[in-house]
Amino acid sequence: MSSSSSPSAPSPAARDPDPTPPLAGRAASGGLLTMRDFRLLWIGETTSMLGSSIAGVALPLIAVATLHADTFTVGLLTAAAWLPWLLIGLPAGAWVDRLPKRPIMLTCDLTSMAAFASVPAAAWLGTLTTTHLLVVAVAGGVAKVFFTLAYRAYLPVLVAGERLLEANTKLQGSESAAQIARPGLAGLLAHTFGAVSGVLADAISFGISALCLRSIRTREPVPHASSGRRLLTEILDGIRFVLRDPYLRPLTLFSALSNIALMGYHSIQIVFLTHHLGATSAQTGLLLALSGAGGLLGATLATRIATHFGTARAFLLCETFAAPMMLLGPTSGDPGMALFTTSGFCTAAGVVASNILTSTFRQQYCPPALLGRITASTSALNYGAIPLGGLLGGLLGESVGVRETMWLMAAIQLSSLTVLLLSPLRRSRDFPTAPKSTRSAR
Repeated sequence: MSSSSSPSAPSPAARDPDPTPPLAGRAASGGLLTMRDFRLLWIGETTSMLGSSIAGVALPLIAVATLHADTFTVGLLTAAAWLPWLLIGLPAGAWVDRLPKRPIMLTCDLTSMAAFASVPAAAWLGTLTTTHLLVVAVAGGVAKVFFTLAYRAYLPVLVAGERLLEANTKLQGSESAAQIARPGLAGLLAHTFGAVSGVLADAISFGISALCLRSIRTREPVPHASSGRRLLTEILDGIRFVLRDPYLRPLTLFSALSNIALMGYHSIQIVFLTHHLGATSAQTGLLLALSGAGGLLGATLATRIATHFGTARAFLLCETFAAPMMLLGPTSGDPGMALFTTSGFCTAAGVVASNILTSTFRQQYCPPALLGRITASTSALNYGAIPLGGLLGGLLGESVGVRETMWLMAAIQLSSLTVLLLSPLRRSRDFPTAPKSTRSAR
């Protein structure tokens, strides 16, 4: 799914004295997984992403199977998890810029672990309610906002700028693998241990992530002091930077439009498979897993495509490949399932590869002192578009039809490419590594 990402690496000179050599200084030799601190971050994040993927299926499953919730409530659970980006994303970015990143991430992991562990506890006590699930979804969403902003600013602390593409490739590959495993694992856990077991697995995964973070030795640079500036002033600094930048502005707008289209499409694809193509529950899970496998291919090829074509051209190629493929998905008749899988596989490959390239671009491009605020400014719009897309897909699916809505969402995704083709990216081989004002000041 298209999304905003992170900023650039802090200057090594800003680090506190540390008896352990900083990982970034050693990143030029050997694979990243041979480096202890990045390996810990990768293991923690991979485990947490797998747990969260399972919980993304398990929470709605609990609502339907245990609490007999209606369709609107199930949609509300999904929206509740993303709503915090709209409500607190901007101030969260300012706070993240003021504070050390790793303690924020640890706090978020522990908060999420407690919130999700309360669901099986309440279920076993017989006190679980729909309101409880909604509160947990919101609490997990709030923690996710702070964690994501801190995490994207923290990654360049561990990995030198020239290795960020490799780091993002590994992390995005793990996320794609988690998405592939999600339907099968969630169903297996629910069948073997009950519907709440998936949420318990998510709680455990946050505990593992916290232990891995706690074991990282690399010291962070001291955050810039706010000098008594008002929070609103700092928030506006990030918004102004994005609005004035010729690269971040179109990327943010494109990502928001893309997320509306992708989420509107994905929110009703299970209904399309079961009601229009006649897929069984097992077939639906298999088709979604095969479709998601394209993300692994995209993660594998992102670096090679960027090396051959240039980072900006590779990004445009991936997006212009993915968007038209969505039009194959709503095809009915005998080839319907095969075309749906092909469509999902190719779309996932293009979107994941482009996300890796734009994540690396932002981490290398944005000023370190504005990392959290710039990420929050773009993410508030991009991630805030996700619940809107889900609700739009559901409403249109009810009113104009599921297949017609999927075609409409594919058309919106295809139209959103216009934003990129009218931007400076159209004439660029590679993404820039610093804003013009920064380059001219050097």
